[in-house]
Amino acid sequence: MNAAPDKPNVSQAELAKFAKLAHRWWDPDGPQRPLHELNPTRLAYVNERMPLAGRRVLDVGCGAGLLSEAMAAEGAQVTGLDLAPDLIEIARLHLYESGRQVEYVLSSVEDLAAERAGSYDVVTCMEMLEHVPDPSSVIRACATLLKPGGRLFVSTLDRTPAAFALAIVGAEYIARLLPKGTHHYRQFIRPSELAAWLREAGLELEDVSGLVYDPIRRKAWISRHTGVNYLACARKPAEPDPA
Repeated sequence: MNAAPDKPNVSQAELAKFAKLAHRWWDPDGPQRPLHELNPTRLAYVNERMPLAGRRVLDVGCGAGLLSEAMAAEGAQVTGLDLAPDLIEIARLHLYESGRQVEYVLSSVEDLAAERAGSYDVVTCMEMLEHVPDPSSVIRACATLLKPGGRLFVSTLDRTPAAFALAIVGAEYIARLLPKGTHHYRQFIRPSELAAWLREAGLELEDVSGLVYDPIRRKAWISRHTGVNYLACARKPAEPDPA
C-alpha cells in the first residue's frame, strides 16, 4: 500500500482556477465546452477496452462530474474524486437533475489510495496530470487503487510545438475556447514519460492513441497521431494463481 505524501500533491492556484468555472461546468456552450465535446470519445475509449457495466470505477480529478455521470449511465458504480470543494458541490447538485448515482469524494488520490487499495476495476484520470506538481505520484496512487487485472485510463497533452500552438495559442488566445492560463506548456507530458511512470507503478501499457478535437464541427475522434492530445490505457497485472 502506498503511503500518502507528506506534502499535498496539489497546486492551490490550479484549484482556484477551476473552481471559478464550477457554476458553468455543465453548460455545453460555457468555458468547459471542449470537455463536453471530448466526453463521448473518452467514454467510448474506456468502454471499448473495459466494458463499464457492473464495474467499480474511480474518476480521479472528476471536476463537476461530466465523465463520472456518463460512466454511471453505462451501468458502472462510480466514485468521483476531486480536491476542489466548489466542483464537488456542483457535481453533487447535478445528480438531482440527472438522477444518476455517483459517490463524490473530496480527497486527494494519494489519501484515497491509503484507504481503498485494490478497490476498483477501472480508474480514469482525464485532463488532470498536466495540472499537478507530481504526476508520477498520481499514477502510483491510481495503480494502488486498482484491483489486479484492472485498467487505468489517462488523457493528457504531449509536450510538442503542435500542442503549444493548438492547445494554448489556438484554444486559449485565438479561438478562446478555454480561459487564458488553463494550460502551462512545461507541464505537458510526453508519452515516453507517461510510459515510464506506468512501468514504475507496476502497470503494463496496452495502448496510446491520439485524441483529435475539431472545435468547428464540435467533434472529437481517436487518431494515430499523439502529438497534441492523447489517451492511454494500462493494465495492472493479475495476481498469479497459487502453485
